[in-house]
Amino acid sequence: MTTLKAEKRSMDVKAKRLRREGFVTGNVFGHAIEGSIPVKMNVADAERLLKTEHKGGQINLDIEGQVYDVLIKEIDYNAMTRKIDEIDFQALVSDEKVTSTAEIVILNREAVVGGVLQEDLSEVAYRAFPSALVEKTTLDAAGLKVGDIVHVKDLDIAKNKDIDLKTDPEAVVLSVIPVHNVVPETEVTTAPAAAAAEEKETK
Repeated sequence: MTTLKAEKRSMDVKAKRLRREGFVTGNVFGHAIEGSIPVKMNVADAERLLKTEHKGGQINLDIEGQVYDVLIKEIDYNAMTRKIDEIDFQALVSDEKVTSTAEIVILNREAVVGGVLQEDLSEVAYRAFPSALVEKTTLDAAGLKVGDIVHVKDLDIAKNKDIDLKTDPEAVVLSVIPVHNVVPETEVTTAPAAAAAEEKETK
């Protein structure tokens, strides 16, 4: 399991200043923790982590030598710079279910027959024990055709007996719709000219 190093953060120092100094701020919370633990992480370490881990991922968080089994609960990005501002973690307890999300990964998009995908959901919310947590659920689009609809209940994650879905099983994940024909550019450009000529003839 991936390990990320962090330090306890003094609340006397503002988050903006820490970010200018090359840190990402965050909090660790959970039933086994009183209140929460404010932390800071090196921005390079955080960026490296998020190349392989995502929201809903399970990692080890090493806070000054004490290692916590945590879930990546939230990731906040700066709207202007798109850099990471904050990452929040939930400390896990082996016998306690937690709420998380799994990303829906669609495979073989190009193999859809005669139409295009219209995607309605990108992730699924669920509850599970730490040992059953998943980051992704895959959906193979090969062979889907116009009119086909995939619901949450059709995903592999919905068939996992260790997972309790929180997203409505009847919610639409994607559907296959016809490819709309584009009006030829010549029709668009000649229409005004034709209308003008017709108007001239009637005068």
